[in-house]
Amino acid sequence: MLLTLATDAEVLPRFTLGRALTDWGIDPIPFVVTVWAVGLYALGVRVLARRGDRWPVGRTLSFCGLGMGSFALATMSGLGRYDTTLLSVHMVQHMVLSMVVPLALALGAPVTLALRTLPPRPRRWLLTVLHSPVATVLAFPPLTFALYVASPWALYFSPWYDASLSSSFVHQMMHIHLVLVGTLFFWPLMGVDPVPGRVSHPFRVLLTLMTLPFHAFLGVTIMGQTTLIGAEHYAELREGPMASWLPAAIDDQHLAGGILWASGDLIGILFFAVLFTQWVRSSLKEAAREDRRLDLEERRARA
Repeated sequence: MLLTLATDAEVLPRFTLGRALTDWGIDPIPFVVTVWAVGLYALGVRVLARRGDRWPVGRTLSFCGLGMGSFALATMSGLGRYDTTLLSVHMVQHMVLSMVVPLALALGAPVTLALRTLPPRPRRWLLTVLHSPVATVLAFPPLTFALYVASPWALYFSPWYDASLSSSFVHQMMHIHLVLVGTLFFWPLMGVDPVPGRVSHPFRVLLTLMTLPFHAFLGVTIMGQTTLIGAEHYAELREGPMASWLPAAIDDQHLAGGILWASGDLIGILFFAVLFTQWVRSSLKEAAREDRRLDLEERRARA
């Protein structure tokens, strides 16, 4: 979107699911982030392949396909084109960026890939960052939980959201912020990388469970609001060429709150499925290690 957000919105036809999937454009910051992230990941996989090492295809599909693919879909498809026109569309985008993208990126294990493919000096730099006090603080579970649940409230009930509607740069940086905050919270919980902040599986389940009421409460709050979020911007749109098809702003806001509420629960189920699978696999590996230890002790006792 090289034009201003308001000018962009004035020329948009009626929103449909088809337009959401086919009306693509380029936002500079998300585009550059997508190209570099996918390119560096693919380069790492290629380096491993040249050495004759295997890298799970599922991880590549998770990072490049589901993760960065969802990021591109949310920011550069019709969702990105209409996210300043309809709050309900923005809310779909919000949930994709803050939940789906961080989960998929974490399951792609890019830190592990980097540690296996970087030259010695950059690998030492990465390890230094991972073990630094700053990384330890940023990955502290109570802090990341607080950041994750507080960010949406700060976004929708402060001048921040209005600023994102009037500035393309602020708007694009908001997208990056949603991904980063989601990553800080979910990466140690869902990922397989050796990052700080990793906790036991029961505590991971508890932290994930604790996020659901906050999404529900925020969604219900937005649904019950009589004051419009981004009131000036959305009122101005309804005085322009799109007034013939735009729904009432308050109705769209109620729909947005419902999307936040329902999608938070649905994506939460996906998180629980991933956590449960990881927990079972971890338990099976631990049981196998214990069996090997007992077998070894038994052989030593016989000897």
